[in-house]
Amino acid sequence: MGRLFGTDGVRGIANKELTCELALQIGRAAATVLTDAENRHPRILIGKDTRISSDMLEAAITAGLCSVGADVVQLGVIPTPAVAFLVGKYEADAGVMLTASHNPCQFNGIKIFSGDGYKLPDELEDKIETIVLSGGKGVPVPVGGNIGTVTAEPDAVEDYINHIAETVLDSLDGLHIGIDCANGAASRTAEKLFTKLGAECHMISDQPNGVNVNDRCGSTHMESLMAFVREAGLDAGVAFDGDADRCLAVDDKGKLVDGDFVMAICAADMKSRGVLAKDTTVGTIMTNMGFSRFCEDNGMHFEATKVGDRYVLEKMQQEGYNFGGEQSGHVIFLDYATTGDGELTAAQLLAIMKRRQAKLSSLATLMTRYPQVLINVEVEPDGKKRFATDEKVAAAVEKARKQLGSDGRIIVRPSGTEPLLRVMVEGLDKKLIHTVAESVAAVVKEQLA
Repeated sequence: MGRLFGTDGVRGIANKELTCELALQIGRAAATVLTDAENRHPRILIGKDTRISSDMLEAAITAGLCSVGADVVQLGVIPTPAVAFLVGKYEADAGVMLTASHNPCQFNGIKIFSGDGYKLPDELEDKIETIVLSGGKGVPVPVGGNIGTVTAEPDAVEDYINHIAETVLDSLDGLHIGIDCANGAASRTAEKLFTKLGAECHMISDQPNGVNVNDRCGSTHMESLMAFVREAGLDAGVAFDGDADRCLAVDDKGKLVDGDFVMAICAADMKSRGVLAKDTTVGTIMTNMGFSRFCEDNGMHFEATKVGDRYVLEKMQQEGYNFGGEQSGHVIFLDYATTGDGELTAAQLLAIMKRRQAKLSSLATLMTRYPQVLINVEVEPDGKKRFATDEKVAAAVEKARKQLGSDGRIIVRPSGTEPLLRVMVEGLDKKLIHTVAESVAAVVKEQLA
């Protein structure tokens, strides 16, 4: 698999790349790295999404954790941000989430949170990886009563729902909303949460069967929710991915409201209430150019990082900012959460609608989106490695930059979680950006696929 940890934990095809043996080894290594020698029975929480391989991998990583003396607390099916929150609430030493986020059911992954609820920094991931690759060198082997135990936490879902509800300033009474759970972890929490907040919920893709997670539904396939909201005459719709750490929305006209628009609406509201730290929002290099112009026009600052919510979070922590996110719907409200949280984002967005007595279609007009084309080119793992040094690809990208001039931009980057190279072109001329994107994508495919 190359380096075990990508931009968002360990990920691969379950039972082929991400095997039970590897999960067990990661469990043993993680428990060793994340706890000190004196803490003989560290408590580690485990959550999972709905994909069929999650039970299998949960059993394997639980065995690995217990084999070095860790006590495992199983949370069952629950969103990723719930694990991050509950690590702190339950005063656990670490948390593990089994999920491949927005990917199809054949994939799975392991996300690890330290005791403060944040994703692991690179140096700790490297230590875990070193132990795994060494075959478990230096890992303790307790016996007798020093082996770890396994228990379940029946209140996990309720505790998480109550936490999100406490962040909402206004009741959602009177709102009729569509909710697409992607047949994922939100299937267990979303209807309870938004009903508790007062909304009338209309659910779709909330019947997981182990293999239908993210299958033509959720935040990566918005067509179903867009049609559902429009046909049912709802006030808005919200869609999550498999582990519910991202959220995209649909307005009252059935139109997509992506992460950039969600961030613009929330940032403007936070600034108006005086709670946007340093009047700054953090995004990534993939954030639409229209968002930075929106910030300029409204007395706010915008800072861009590498792609990945972990880099957004790092910048927020370093500079003392409290709000940021990605176009894909990972939005971080650092006052309430240590990671992106789809249901928290949806709750804040819907509360703004209610507080301002405004339709989402009206709120979304505050930002003008620059036309954008994104082409994903499937490549071999070796192709991702050769991308940085391929002269023909570099020449194609440079030619594109000259064609676009100051009214556009191009970014070509490898996906951190999938075997893809992403070609993104943005600019004012729709015809030009399509032509440029297709031309560069063709060269990438020819050279690296």
